[in-house]
Amino acid sequence: MSARLVAHALRRMLAGGKTPPCIEPPPGDTRFRAEVWTEPPFSLWYQTFLITQRWWHDATHDTPGVSPHHENVVSFATRQMLDVFSPSNSILTNPEVINHALQTGGSSFVDGFQRFLDDLSRNLNREPPAGADKFRVGKEVAVTPGKVVYRNHLIELIQYAPSTDTVHGQPLLIVPAWIMKFYILDLSPENSLIRYLVGQGFTVFCISWRNVTAADRNLGLDDYRRLGVMAALAAIRTIVPDSKVHGIGYCLGGTLLSIAVAAMAHVEDDRLASMTLLAAQTDFSEPGELELFIDHSQLESLEGLMWQLGYLPAFHMAGAFQLLRSNDLIWSRLLRHYLMGEAPAMNDLIAWNADATRLPYRMHSEYLRSLFLNSDLAAGRYVVDEHPVAIQNIRAPIFAVGTEWDHIAPWPSVYKIHYLSDTDVTFVLTSGGHNAGIVSEPGHPRRHYRLAHKAAEDPCLHADRWSERAELHEGSWWPAWVDWLQARSSGQRVTPPTMGAPSRGLPILADAPGTYVYQR
Repeated sequence: MSARLVAHALRRMLAGGKTPPCIEPPPGDTRFRAEVWTEPPFSLWYQTFLITQRWWHDATHDTPGVSPHHENVVSFATRQMLDVFSPSNSILTNPEVINHALQTGGSSFVDGFQRFLDDLSRNLNREPPAGADKFRVGKEVAVTPGKVVYRNHLIELIQYAPSTDTVHGQPLLIVPAWIMKFYILDLSPENSLIRYLVGQGFTVFCISWRNVTAADRNLGLDDYRRLGVMAALAAIRTIVPDSKVHGIGYCLGGTLLSIAVAAMAHVEDDRLASMTLLAAQTDFSEPGELELFIDHSQLESLEGLMWQLGYLPAFHMAGAFQLLRSNDLIWSRLLRHYLMGEAPAMNDLIAWNADATRLPYRMHSEYLRSLFLNSDLAAGRYVVDEHPVAIQNIRAPIFAVGTEWDHIAPWPSVYKIHYLSDTDVTFVLTSGGHNAGIVSEPGHPRRHYRLAHKAAEDPCLHADRWSERAELHEGSWWPAWVDWLQARSSGQRVTPPTMGAPSRGLPILADAPGTYVYQR
């Protein structure tokens, strides 16, 4: 590789002009795409860095005698260290930074330093980032009209008000992850999934999880099933009697929903008309780079921290997620905000991402040991009410969504629902990442998705073969999902149900988005 670089430098010197680079950045690496990087000496510096990066990649892969896990850990750590020395991250070696500083007379450095001090102060004081106050819960985001119709120690159940004269007979229950606030699915009105579903004539219920404290340290994963999914289904049955429910789980909420539905199948409880899993894993044997942060030795250390506090602080999880996408979430911020002095962009999704939650000690430990490390659910070893449950027992049709750039639930891992289930599965692979791929409203530019249906008796394809054969569509996947839900509903439109059921013990407790969502 060094010979390639020397040959390139000689060709450039002899030609006296631009020549093709001797190495191209890997897919997704946009650090050196600006035209100024083609000029010497910057072109030589960045290509030297890329060649060094490629050498270390080759040196840390396919190493004899090293386990895949430790090989991945070393490769990941090496990549993080190399990024520190990337020419894009230095004032002296980044031509974009130098040119911008000259154009602004150095004021970009002053602005960047002030932003660094402001961010540092906000991080130390656990304050939201600058501009997040423009997206207030209940004011600018989470504003779809509704009522809290049920509350227990762990959840508030929100029933959203209808916006159509008639509604589909089967309501929807959304089970969000409890690692963040539920309103990822009810952001601004123009990109709210909940508002969209209500507008399509569905009666929508959504769980809002309590932000736990140290007093909740002994809440376990089964408490989340019982007090969450099962309690919500019981409340919905009171409000909409004799009607099946379409269950929808997002991220860890989808994993919990799968456990609940598998346990229901074991006792022949058929209240679910269908199950939708949004960026949710049921098999954690190949969870992507997130496994680098969790092995048995690391879990012992993490459990020690959680035991002392009674919960996992939100910033620990956020830090791990940032490292998984360090170029986008750490180094690009350094470049744009601190070196270039640009004002940070703020939108509803970024503001939501800063509204973090805590995870109770017992639940998080059980999740990491039983599901993440041992993959008990996929192996049929996960026990509910003294009986092991199995995804194979679920007979309700499944709609599963994976996202192309998901660093939390990689889509091939989400796709494994095909290998575990014996029912109809419709799978969508959509553009975007873990959050932006799900919040993909119609009209959003540059969106696409692939979709394919597998009947219960059809043979199962490998994920790579599936992606080659699945039909490509432009635009949002939301309308295709609504068509799927409608096809699995009764087909009859009915008068919207009452808000809550005061005469049957479910009075209206508060306006949406409720009270738990405001907990800090």
